[in-house]
Amino acid sequence: MRKLLLALTLLNALAPLVRAGDDARARLLAEIKALLARPSLNAAFNYIDRSRDAILREWIAITEINAPSGKERERAEFVKRLLSGYKLDQVYYDRTGNLVAVRKGTGGGPTVVIDAHLDTVFQEGLKIKAEVRDGRVYAPGIGDDTRNIEAMLAALRALDAANVRTKGDLIFLFTVEEETALRGAREFIKDNKERINYYIALDGGYEGFTYGGIGIKWFRHHFIGPGGHTRSRTPPYSATLPLARAVARIYELPLPSDPPTHLNIGMLGGSEVVNAKAADAWFTVDLRSTSNEVIADLERKIAAIIAEEAQRAAMQARTELLSNTPAAQIPGMRQSPLVLTAEAVHLALGFENPPITPTASNNSNAALLAGLPAISTGAAPCGDAHALTEWCEIEPIYKGIKKVIALAVALAQLDER
Repeated sequence: MRKLLLALTLLNALAPLVRAGDDARARLLAEIKALLARPSLNAAFNYIDRSRDAILREWIAITEINAPSGKERERAEFVKRLLSGYKLDQVYYDRTGNLVAVRKGTGGGPTVVIDAHLDTVFQEGLKIKAEVRDGRVYAPGIGDDTRNIEAMLAALRALDAANVRTKGDLIFLFTVEEETALRGAREFIKDNKERINYYIALDGGYEGFTYGGIGIKWFRHHFIGPGGHTRSRTPPYSATLPLARAVARIYELPLPSDPPTHLNIGMLGGSEVVNAKAADAWFTVDLRSTSNEVIADLERKIAAIIAEEAQRAAMQARTELLSNTPAAQIPGMRQSPLVLTAEAVHLALGFENPPITPTASNNSNAALLAGLPAISTGAAPCGDAHALTEWCEIEPIYKGIKKVIALAVALAQLDER
């Protein structure tokens, strides 16, 4: 009974705070709706509606230029030629190879970075040909991330056509090497952190957005044995035996759903020929969670399994750390001006109950790790990412581009002087 009374007392104490929060959200939503009803924003949105066919053609053209991670320059040059016709104050490559387009504000507003990555996961030399059917466009990379490259380009053209000016600077950032190590975003942020107020990574998602970064840790684990011919004395066995045992045990590890946690073993290697016992058998592990503590716990458990299986097979074990991006969770971020504004923009545009989660796995992680307010969202619903069968729905991208425009203007502040 005492606990129940305490709980009721706490609820009563918190009720005014909840109501105050709801009132603030309602006021912000009304402000965003009023902003989107301004003639200049209507003109920008109308430009998108008039340009649908051109947007789709350009989206496809960008996608058909393959851009493996680290080899993005051909696609970047295509985008740069397009940018040369826009009302921009600067267009340049930075020291890392990112393409940067600056639309300066009139002064007195926050600087907003809007980012989409140029690179894909596909191999060099892949010939890409997009196909449109049944309301979708199919092509490797069509969603990850050329839908958002095109959204940025179309948003820029719409802002120009409608003569929209913002108080703060808008920096449209086309980054390299997102798929491998977020290198382009990391280096840009390192060089420009002091001038950035808000960072928007356009990548996955459509109906909602993320405001925290999931931790990602990649390993390559090796089992080292003596090797030998198929007909040589057994034991010793091929190093693939402890590998197989370890993989099976690792996949039996329980993964919490809260915090969201994922594990994948995506790559395996062994002998170079069929008739040899592997002297070095290896596999990769991809660990992801919004909790660095959960990742560390799984890392310890996997290390113990590997040590046990190596000892059982009388072999050695070796581990390489391939990549480490810690979980990036900024306290209070859910109630920050950036997140509340992004939520209001989604609601004002008709996205009902937008999913808002702390589970980004993209360039926004780099910004959050640097302590910058950051979100990630996307301009269209897509599927089969990182596969040759990748696709996106076409019709929603036009609303997605309007979302990019709305976020940019709401955050950088419209100047109607």
